[in-house]
Amino acid sequence: MRWTHTFVRLDWVMLLTVLTLISVGLVVMYGIGISRPESSLFLFQKQLVGAAIGVVIIVGMGFLDYRQLRGLAIPIYGIGAALLTSVLVFGQTIRGTKGWFVLGGLSFQPVEVAKLCLIVFLASYLSRYVHRSIPWQALAGSFLATALYAILVLLQPDFGSAMVMVAVWAALVLFVGVSWRNAVVLVLLGSVIAGFAWSFLLKPYQRTRFLAFANPALDLRGAGYNVTQAQIAIGSGWFLGKGVGEGSQARLRFLPEAATDFTFAVVGEELGFVGITFVLGLMGLLFYRFTRIATEAEDDFAALVILGIGALFLVHVTVNAGMNLGVMPVTGIPFPFLSAATSFLLAMALALGIAESVAVRRRTLA
Repeated sequence: MRWTHTFVRLDWVMLLTVLTLISVGLVVMYGIGISRPESSLFLFQKQLVGAAIGVVIIVGMGFLDYRQLRGLAIPIYGIGAALLTSVLVFGQTIRGTKGWFVLGGLSFQPVEVAKLCLIVFLASYLSRYVHRSIPWQALAGSFLATALYAILVLLQPDFGSAMVMVAVWAALVLFVGVSWRNAVVLVLLGSVIAGFAWSFLLKPYQRTRFLAFANPALDLRGAGYNVTQAQIAIGSGWFLGKGVGEGSQARLRFLPEAATDFTFAVVGEELGFVGITFVLGLMGLLFYRFTRIATEAEDDFAALVILGIGALFLVHVTVNAGMNLGVMPVTGIPFPFLSAATSFLLAMALALGIAESVAVRRRTLA
């Protein structure tokens, strides 16, 4: 396929939507940087470099054939498992989670790449059952593959990312189709695993976050405090916001982790209801493009990959926005293209690059 033909067939609506979201994220990082007394633009510059690399990845992946991933699904799964295992041995602990490789001033969180590895594997594994109900043996196999990743992530511990992996698996299984008997078994099995994880895998501070979700007063200096400050920030932004760099919650550091976990609250405070609506509208447009590309995909594997990527984005957006609004527990899940999380930004760029590769080779142009 000639490069000019490939370039034309890129999903430009999706690409421009992502570029706009990245721009909003850069504006937020700039505002956080200039609002502090020390006035540092380090986060803005870091996000800008990551965004530039990400755009190159998105466009470059469009020129590669996604169909090669299907034959490499098992090795790709193995790479993800190796990354999650090695970070437990050689990784460094940051904010209580041993989930980073650090080399000099650079850090890399392998769980973000592992999420994509799992999506590719599950799409390949489940694609043969798209037109018939999944037998329980295949259902169990896909669950065990997901559970291995989730357990390795919980050992870091990173409950949020483990939850994302399980949610993506559930979304793909439901799309392919599962009998009601197997669905009941899954619910019961999920309840047992959730109880086991609560008792033996979750750290005390993670359990406190869930309890604080129901009653913030239980942890006024921790998760309860974070959520309360995020709600204050969003509420104080009113309709048009206070202006870039003028958010008092972020400027005075009442809002913790303003550049990562609670960037959505900064958008609400500085850009107001209009800014939040604009961001969520862009995410809605992105989900629409995912659905359109999956519908027009050449094969079931491609459709499942796109749906898995869409589920990944949806869970991140829902959980992050929800914890900022106080309707979801605080789990440390970043918001796509807004949060200052370079590993996540580049992983999402890789995911969108795969989506562009599928878009270029779909049956018709949207």
